[in-house]
Formats: sequence, structure tokens, C-alpha cells
Amino acid sequence: MKITTTVIIPNYNGAEFLDTCFDSLEDQTYRGFRILFVDNGSTDGSGDWLRAHESERVRVIFMGKNTGFSAAVNAGIRASDTKYVLLLNNDVRCGRQFVGELVRAISNAPNVFSVASKMIRMHNPDQLDSAGDLYTVLGWAYNRGADGSSSAYSRPTEIFSACAGAAIYRRDVFDQIGMFDEMHFAYLEDIDVGYRARIRGYRNIYWPKAVVYHVGSGTSGSKYNSFKVKLSARNSIYLYYKNMPQLQRVLNFPAFALGVLVKWAFFMWKGYGRDYREGIAEGIRTRENCRRVPFRWRDFPRYVEIECELIAATLLYVEGRLHR
Repeated sequence: MKITTTVIIPNYNGAEFLDTCFDSLEDQTYRGFRILFVDNGSTDGSGDWLRAHESERVRVIFMGKNTGFSAAVNAGIRASDTKYVLLLNNDVRCGRQFVGELVRAISNAPNVFSVASKMIRMHNPDQLDSAGDLYTVLGWAYNRGADGSSSAYSRPTEIFSACAGAAIYRRDVFDQIGMFDEMHFAYLEDIDVGYRARIRGYRNIYWPKAVVYHVGSGTSGSKYNSFKVKLSARNSIYLYYKNMPQLQRVLNFPAFALGVLVKWAFFMWKGYGRDYREGIAEGIRTRENCRRVPFRWRDFPRYVEIECELIAATLLYVEGRLHR
């Protein structure tokens, strides 16, 4: 079978997850893929497991230190030579049709940059983890359908961006829009790359027939912690600053500022207010180091379309919170 896809799995101290993830890939009905692990300087014995599983079909890149998610997957993308790259978290179990369905979805739509899978909570399979990512004028990104019934979201649809924990990408588009931003290190880097693709006219879609079961926070260890809160806060500034032209930033600033204040209050309640504040401050201080998307007038209609989507996603988020 022709090899169309490289499955790239970043790993950092994920030894406990590797057997489950790897076995589910070995059980795929579609076989036109290779596996590439990228180890970020693990110290938990992952290296021994990876060396034992290297083969003609399974390659490993050892980064030597923790370079972050973005740098790890970029190394994998650069090392791949296939038409598609499929990014996969190590703390997952893939449904048997997972890879084949993602390849089918992206190969039938040449203007699609990424395809998101249906991510279900591994330890609570009645609950959805993500049906693609949405982004709001508040500067918040969120997993579509998170915490809802896993039987919902059964139709393919366009989304703002794919969650890079289990999604396939058209490799040559990275040559046009750039790879994952290594300034992010981790968190919101998938929203950012999907955003850049949208500006340049590509689409991101959700494909529910590709199912994956996800533990969640397998590397960071918990839903909220100082590291995650600070990086996410910082990266939210980068995301807002680098992808929006000045006029759009000015128009959205009141909503964005409100979003920052609400998040700050939330994290103060959770005990992470200082981390959130420091992350925002670092983002503001270092934002000029970001590689901004150059504004082109021919992209103006897409900026308008994106702005409408951000507003719609905000209303959808508020409505969902009110009905909980």
C-alpha cells in the first residue's frame, strides 16, 4: 500500500501511555502510514521503550531536552516526506478506522488544511473531549462539545481549527503559512496554525467518523496547574496580536480586555491568579518578538468572515454556559 501519512507522536515522560497508543495504531484497518515518535528528553524510561520499538516503519527522533510541543512536532514534520502528517498525543487509544477516516476526509477536499477527529474521554466514554476547536472575540479558545454526550456531534462540519492532539494536516500548506510557532512552547499553538491557514483561504473541518479516546493532560498532569495557566495566558496574547491586523485588534480590544479580566477572576478563584497575571504580562512584554501574519488586502474578505465566526463562537459559548 502507498504510504501517504506520517503519524507524529511527541512524547515527554509518557511511558505509561505508549503501549496503548502504539497497539491501537498497529490495529488500524488502513496501513498506508509510518510512525514517528519525537521524544522531548524523557527521564521515565520512555527512551528504552522507543529504542526497542524502532523499525523500518517506526522511527524515533530524540530531542535531548524538553523543547515543547511545537518544536517537537515541527521536527517531526521536517523529517517526514509524506503528503499528510497526522499529529497524535501519546495518551490516546485510536479507533480502528481512525487513520483511514482522517486520510479519506482530507484527500477528498484539496482546500482543507486540517481535519479534526472526534475525541472522547478515555475514562468516561459517554463524555466528549473535543469536536474541534473554536475561538472567540474574548480571546478564549475552547473545545467544541467538551463535557457533552459522546453520541452528539455526529455530523462533519467546518470548525475554526483542529485540536493537534489527534488531527491530520496537509503537509505542503506548512510551506506557505509556516509551522507551529515555537514561541508558544505548548498550548494554543494549534489554534494559531489553524488561524493562519484560515487567513490564507484554507479550511479546517471536523470528521466524526475518526474516533480517538483521550486521557487528557497526560504530559502536564492536571487540568489546571501553574505551568499551563501561565503559558496559556501568555500565548493568548500572541494569538491575538500576531493574527489580527491593527483595525481588527482595535475593534476587538474591549471584548478581549473583558475576557482577560473574567479569566483573571476565574483563576484567582482557582488559586492561579498570579500565574495568569504573569503570563499576560509576559505576553504583552514579548509580543513584538512574534512573527506576525502580513496583512494582504486580498485576504480582507477572510478577515471579515473570521470576525463573524469569532462573534458567533462567543455567543455559542455563552449560550452553552447558560444552559449547563
